Formats: sequence, structure tokens, C-alpha cells
Amino acid sequence: MFNDKLERAIAKFLNGDKTAFAYIYENTHNAVYFAALYVVKRKHEAEDIVQETYLKAVTNLSSYKTGTNFTAWLCKIAKNAALNYVKKYSREQLTDFEADSYKYGTYQTELPYIFDIAQKYLSEDEYEILMLCQVAGYKRREVSAMLGMPIGTVTWKNNEALKKLKKIIKEEGI
Repeated sequence: MFNDKLERAIAKFLNGDKTAFAYIYENTHNAVYFAALYVVKRKHEAEDIVQETYLKAVTNLSSYKTGTNFTAWLCKIAKNAALNYVKKYSREQLTDFEADSYKYGTYQTELPYIFDIAQKYLSEDEYEILMLCQVAGYKRREVSAMLGMPIGTVTWKNNEALKKLKKIIKEEGI
């Protein structure tokens, strides 16, 4: 996705204006977070990977090709970092203190359970589109540009994902 304001912020940052990072982060962090969360499936680890992603991105920002999809570039870094994390810690027994928290019925703890259901039953594309459109608040045309898909495909996959999720939640009695 070519975002002129984002590209200008990147150029400013490369020219030494460190305040431009705030704009870059604000306009990309949701997509990066959900890219990491999809792989590691744990909130705290995903947050750590987001931090790692931005550190890697800032260090290697000069390798970004201006005029290409910056958000996709960041998401690729996040996915790779998340895959490395999973590979590194897959043999260790990780304790997730939030694993069963949704069972206690508070609104804040029900959302991770819904994300778990979405991850389990939706395809990777459907999950990513659902998270970007419904949770991160991006418009379908923005998601279309981010993922390099036609807007009709994004709209269709978003609607299908919502239908599937609604059906599953109804069947599970949530």
C-alpha cells in the first residue's frame, strides 16, 4: 500500500527527525501486533515481538524500498520474528497465566477466547482480514492495499469470516 504520509514520515525519520517515528508507529502497530499474535497466539509474547519488530525495522530502515508496502514489510518482519520465537521456545513448557481466564466471564477476558476461536476455525487470510477490519479498525480499502488483494475479495472474506465466527459462537453457546 502506498501511503504518501507514511512514506514522508519514513523519509523524515531517515533524515534524522526521530519524532516521525510516532506517526509511523501509530499507523502500523495494529497490523504488526496481529501479525505476531496470529503466529504466537499469546498476547504478551506478541507484544514483545512488536517491540522487537520495530527495533529491527529502525535498524534496517534503509533497506526498505520507498514506494512499496511499508506495513506489509513490517508485518513480514513481525511474522519472521514470531516464527523464530516459536521455533526457539517450542521445546520449553511455557506457562500462560491467561490461558483459562475467559472462563471467568468478564468482558475483558472473553475477547481473547473469541480470538482463539477465530484463529482455530478461520483460514489465515480470513483471520488476518477480520483482525485488521474489525479489531484494528482499518477500512477495507486500506486492508486491500496492505494485503495486495482486490477490495471485493477483502469484503467477501471479511463477511464470510464474520458469518463463520457468528455460527461457531452460536453453536458453542457463547
